[in-house]
Amino acid sequence: MKLKVALLPGDGIGPEVIDEAVRILKTIGELCDHDFEFIEKLIGGVAIRDCGSPLPVETLDACFASDAVLLGAVGAPRYDDLPPDKRPEAGLLTLRRALGGYANLRPVVFYDALAPSSPLRPETARGADILIVRELLGGLYFSEPRGFVVEAGKQIAAYNTLRYETYEIERVAHIAFQAARQRRRKVTSVDKANVLETSQLWRETVTRVAASYPEVSLEHLYVDACAMRLVTHPQRFDVILTENLFGDILSDEAAVINGSLGTLASATIGGAIDLYEPVHGSAPDIAGRGIANPIGAIASAALMLRYTAHLEQEASDIETAIRQVLDAGYATPDLQSEATRCVVGTAEMGQLITEALAEIVDRRRAYHAV
Repeated sequence: MKLKVALLPGDGIGPEVIDEAVRILKTIGELCDHDFEFIEKLIGGVAIRDCGSPLPVETLDACFASDAVLLGAVGAPRYDDLPPDKRPEAGLLTLRRALGGYANLRPVVFYDALAPSSPLRPETARGADILIVRELLGGLYFSEPRGFVVEAGKQIAAYNTLRYETYEIERVAHIAFQAARQRRRKVTSVDKANVLETSQLWRETVTRVAASYPEVSLEHLYVDACAMRLVTHPQRFDVILTENLFGDILSDEAAVINGSLGTLASATIGGAIDLYEPVHGSAPDIAGRGIANPIGAIASAALMLRYTAHLEQEASDIETAIRQVLDAGYATPDLQSEATRCVVGTAEMGQLITEALAEIVDRRRAYHAV
């Protein structure tokens, strides 16, 4: 398997966590005979510093010449006084628009080792393994018209439009059902069909798409009921499919289940090139100290293997290695609790996961050789 990856370490802790993700990918390449090619480019604050733009043309060209993009983090306080379209974050927003991904995937997994960090009781959160699939290019955030009503120089009203085309719903629904086929074969479609016409269209369209996936069960849930069940019975969910606004809110709510943003990964797929990145920010306050949590970046690399390279076994092995290291009591400072046996830094965590990964692959090979 050959895969060309554009690496965009970005700002703050981005380069540190991307280094560990690359370490993992190189290990998988060596162990499983895959050819991963990496090309590193600038984005965000470092790109402003060196090139005068948060997204240089050279960076965008490299992304389009690659099979996938793996990003670290974007954001640098020193540029906060620039106009919004010149700030580091503008580079990431422009990149996302250019790549055209319409489906955002956010896995949320509860780790027993992180139970003390979760606001949920262990017996409530245990077993939670959710994939939230959010439509990313339509809905309230992008529909027109939108704006303010001004009279006598004063804003007296504001308005937004919520609109969905059938094709926008169909394409993200297919992503969700295809993902569910590889998981526990259940999709929960979340809407507000008792109030909104767009949600009625959403429900009708998702139901029609579901007919193409008879092996996957479908349930419909109102967004308020889903928000409640996420914190009372999260283990009941497999794949949650929803529109842009609801997905934005629900994915952030679900993020608290495992107790740490540092372990969360995301994928934006469906466009010209897929984009993978950890959920956390650039954390400039701890940049360069070697204590950042690399698990979100490593888990993002696993998502890349699953959804772009279609290497399900390798992706699963990485995720198993992460769980084993956490279960063994190792933690970066952000994960530290009374259950922690040893606090480690960024590189140490990456090395531990690498070693666990090698053992997992070796055991599987030995088993199949018998």
